[in-house]
Amino acid sequence: MPEQVKLTTEEEKNLTRKQKRNERKSKMIDSRPFAEIASFKITYKSKQKKRINRSKTGDALLFIFLALSGFLSILPLVLIFSNAFKPLDEIFLYPPNFIVQHPTLDNFRDLGVVLGTSLVPFSRYFFNTILVTVVGTVGHLIISSMCAYPLAKYKVPGSGIIMGLVTYSLMFPSSVTGIPNYMILNWFGLIDTYWAIILPVIASSLGLYLMKQFMITVPMSLIESAKIDGAGEFKIYWKIVMPLVKPASITLIILNFRALWAADGSTYIYREDYKMLSYALNQIASAGPARQGTLAAVAMIMIIVPIVMFIISQSNMIDTMAHSGMK
Repeated sequence: MPEQVKLTTEEEKNLTRKQKRNERKSKMIDSRPFAEIASFKITYKSKQKKRINRSKTGDALLFIFLALSGFLSILPLVLIFSNAFKPLDEIFLYPPNFIVQHPTLDNFRDLGVVLGTSLVPFSRYFFNTILVTVVGTVGHLIISSMCAYPLAKYKVPGSGIIMGLVTYSLMFPSSVTGIPNYMILNWFGLIDTYWAIILPVIASSLGLYLMKQFMITVPMSLIESAKIDGAGEFKIYWKIVMPLVKPASITLIILNFRALWAADGSTYIYREDYKMLSYALNQIASAGPARQGTLAAVAMIMIIVPIVMFIISQSNMIDTMAHSGMK
């Protein structure tokens, strides 16, 4: 019996030692980070709930704001399409009617008469514009992407200086660089040719800057894996890098197509059979008030192609950014 009591006392002493040891260890642990993490989790959950559980009033106000913005944005397009079918008395009516009251096709008939009596057929202006737009857009996309690929994925000597010059060149408007461009094109004998409009667009620094910023996000591991599989640099550029930067490519296509489609070209081209569709539009507008109906018809024809191009490119851009991006 005394031995049993002695064993119990030793067990109590051991238990007391363990408790004191655990208390010393617990004092050495700083519990403040755990409290901060717990409070952060509570705050994050509360913010997340606030974002998800948006009120119906907020949704209604946001919908009304977006609807008004869309309505104001589409008003100029409605007016352009409506003016194309208005007779002259409705075109000069003030305040103007956004919706045509008495639609007619006289403006398009007058356009046919004007184009039929001109020295250069309307199809020639249209062909010149299509040629310059397609060649300039495709050339700018290819040249800018090929130049941006080594600058973005490899350590090129002087790449920092090159990108600095590219960035600074974006600060100068076209009116500042107009005279130097004309002098350079004149030295090379390119005045009065299509290249006078195409080459300045191909050499634009905006495409190089945009493509380089997008190509930086492409993982280098993909390029190294392709090299291990035996792919060359051009194949890597065309088959791997370009599909991953498709949003930037489509953005460049939209910007260059819009700029070249509306290009006048009268600064560099003086031959009548080489001039652009925008030049023919300006000539019709300068004929006076009697040609305002014809001008409205031509304006509608000019704006249809960029709108269709933008709609097609926008759908492809949204699909690409949603499915082909990499995290």
